Order: sequence, then structure tokens, then C-alpha cells
Amino acid sequence: MITRLLIANRGEIAVRIMRTCEMLGVETVAVYSDADRNARHVTEASRAVPIGPAPAADSYLSITRLIDAARASGADAVHPGYGFLSENAAFASACVDAGLTFVGPSAGVIERFGSKIEARRTATEAGVPVVPGGEPADQTIAGVEAVVRAIGYPAVLKPSAGGGGKGMRIVRHDRELGAASEAARREAQATFGDGTLYVERLLERPRHIEVQIAGDRDGRLVHLGERDCSVQRRHQKVIEETPSTALTPSTRHRLTTAAVTVAQAAGYDNVGTVEFLVEGSGDDARFYFLEMNTRLQVEHPITELVTGVDLVRAQLEIASGGGVPWTEDNISARGHAMECRVYAEDPARDFSPYAGRLTLYREPTGPGVRVDSGVSTGSVIPVHYDPLLAKLVVYGKTREAARQRALAALGRYVVLGVPSNLSFLGRVLAHPRFERGAIDIGFVDDEHDALQDSQPAATVIAAVAAAAARALRRDTPSRAPMAGEHGASDPWARLHDWRM
Repeated sequence: MITRLLIANRGEIAVRIMRTCEMLGVETVAVYSDADRNARHVTEASRAVPIGPAPAADSYLSITRLIDAARASGADAVHPGYGFLSENAAFASACVDAGLTFVGPSAGVIERFGSKIEARRTATEAGVPVVPGGEPADQTIAGVEAVVRAIGYPAVLKPSAGGGGKGMRIVRHDRELGAASEAARREAQATFGDGTLYVERLLERPRHIEVQIAGDRDGRLVHLGERDCSVQRRHQKVIEETPSTALTPSTRHRLTTAAVTVAQAAGYDNVGTVEFLVEGSGDDARFYFLEMNTRLQVEHPITELVTGVDLVRAQLEIASGGGVPWTEDNISARGHAMECRVYAEDPARDFSPYAGRLTLYREPTGPGVRVDSGVSTGSVIPVHYDPLLAKLVVYGKTREAARQRALAALGRYVVLGVPSNLSFLGRVLAHPRFERGAIDIGFVDDEHDALQDSQPAATVIAAVAAAAARALRRDTPSRAPMAGEHGASDPWARLHDWRM
């Protein structure tokens, strides 16, 4: 078994991995950039190693610095978390070459599925339908434009490497293509170190449903059900749930079978996720392979809540040479779970991310409530990384019980010092369409006005300040009291025209 694990990541996922390691008696090594010197994941690890300046390219994306940190700390294994280098085949190979156990699939599998182009080819060869699209052999704007015109508008440009919606651009007209192509390539290069793009036909109103799978080196492969990730903004998931309200038992069986088929075709050997777009509902629903994430997903906790498994523990056991610790016969999902992603961002300003210090941070607790976070009161949210603060995860015997529990927990959640999306999440959960389960990937855009604050906080503050100023003017004497007179020591009475 692994004895000392270096976590090549930061924030809530680093802390989450540490929790499982604590239960297993595995020492943890945190890495940190200059911006994260006092971060929570640093203080909670068994030991910590600095890896460079704040920019991710010089720290969390530096393979050389991470391998050096593993050697310096005496770690015998590396967990990549998600994001950063988690789906980087070169990083997995570098870990193995350095004599370290990489907690994830083999470099060959990562390379095959890390390229969305190769992943599509694998799914097609396995007989699983894929979203209509094409692979520009010519990666110039002209080459991308030719493929877009061949499949037709609307289309979506996607980075071949990475995931999480980073670098995606929707194009509906020729005039948008040049700018969209340049922007997508630039963001993909900055985020994943690879600017290669591929093109898909845009499906306007599908559901985004993914299947959790796990495999080992002996060829055993199982699924642990699906997660519905259709509530998105800017292609980023906001609220996820399991099971999906769109799937009947028949469709669920077809979907999970397709996921296992794709993973088996590449000899998948750890925890991963197969993602699909699903059109329609009921037994006639159609699904298309979207991509394979060769890592732990942000939303993995909801699968853990309904199945009772620890996916990080499974990752560590499989990486250590053990097999998948369960079979599909002894995995059963019970109840319903939801996850809300809590961000330092302002939904009223087009979800602009914010940096700053958390002056007060208080998480809700109670039966069926779990919070995975990487922050606490006093934490500084840097400008350099994703503004995800935490994940609120709830469980209920029914979907409605889970929804009500999530609403109640959001009401007890306190984030001060930076804007957050807590109220936005509450409005999503309370929306009639979400309550009915009538959602798709266009839900947030469709209901934009209803999901925004009708009375922004700034307006409320301005109204209170105006009322206070009016009261002050009314109650302030026209002549400031002289020394010794009543009220002379009151500074409010001496400032005739002062305003908040």
C-alpha cells in the first residue's frame, strides 16, 4: 500500500484526498505556490513543499518541480486530483520514470482518452454513437473553418486536451469563427499546454449525463451509476445530481453498458468518467458519447453518498496493485444526492470571479449534509486559480428531500469578504423547472432573469445609507454644539454634510 502520497493539486480536492489518507494511515505531502503559502491544504497535510511562483505554469503545471517535490519529500506516490496535470500523459509517465506510483490510469490510456479526437475514434470503433463532428488535420483558422462548414452550424470548438468547459466556444455564423477559434486555442494552450482544437455539431437542448466507472489491471471494469450535470453556465457545471430524472431503467442500462464498453476498449485501469449528451427522455432517449475524463471528477461525492463507497480509497487501492474493490452485484444506489458548487463570483456581473480574503466563512452541518472545501475564515482567494471555494453535497431518500435539504443548507452557509453564488444556487434549486426535473444544458441561459437577484446587494446598501443620511440630516442641529454643551462629544453631530 502507498505510505506517503504527494498531492499534485490545491484547494478542496487536495483536502478531500487527505481525508481518505488519514483514515488509511497514509502520510500526505502538499505542494504550494507562493500564492498558497498559507492555504488550508498546506496546513492540513503531513508535510508541505513549495513549488514556485503563483502562476500555475510555474508551479502546479510544472512537471519538473512536482517530481522534484516528490523526491525531496520521500513520497512514494502522486495523486493529481483534477484539473492541472490530472489528464497529462507526460506527467503520468514522469511519475513512473521517477519510481513513483501514479494514482490514475496508465499514461497510454490517458493519452488515448486525453485527446478528445482519439477518444471519439475509440468510441466509434467500439460501436458507441458519438456527437457528429470532425477533426481538423489543418489546425489553422482556415482548416477549422472547413470542418465547421462541413458539419454545419451551430458548432462548438473544443480543446482536444483537458475538460471542464475550458476553452470551449460556440459559433453560429462564419463571422464569429475567426475570433472564436483564436480565443479557444489561446485558452486551451494556457490551461492545458495544448492548443489543438476539434469541432462538434452543437446539440441545442440535450442533457449532460456521465457514468462513473472503475477498472483495474486485470481487466475488471464496473460502473457506479450516472450523474446528471445539465445545470451549467459557460459550459461549467453548477449543480449535479444522481440519479437523473431523464432516464428510465431501460435507458440507464443502455447508457451504462455503453460507458463500460468504451472504457473496456482502451483497457481502462482506475477511476474515471464517461460523459454523454442525451436527447429526449424515457425509453426512446438517444445518447452520444462526448468524452472520457481519466481522473476523479469534481462531482464524485454524490456517487459516494448514494452508493456508500469511497472513490479516493478505490483509486489508491487500484494504483497499489489491488483490484476493483467491488462488483456491480454488490453496488447499489439508494436515495438521491445533489452537489452545489460554491464559487467566489458575482452572478449579477456575468459570474465574474473574485479574489480577496474571507472575513467570515461558516459551513452548514447536519444529517445528510457534507461540505468538501479548501478554505476557512481568513483564507485568501488568489487571482491565479479557479475560484471554487467548496462543494455542498446533500443526501435525501427522495429527490425532493435532497432538494429541500440543499435549500436549507444554503440558507445556513456564510461567505463574507468576497461575493459568492450562494443566493444564485438557492434560486436554481427553488425554480419550478428544477423542482420538476425539467432541465437541460440551456436551463441557466433560458431562465437567466429569474435566476438573478431582483434586488442586488449594492442597491440595498445604497438605500440603507441614503435613509441613514436623511435621518442624520434631520436630527443634526444647524449649529454644532460648543464644548460643554449637550452632544459636543458626539462626532455625528459635528459633521453637518458628512455622508456614508
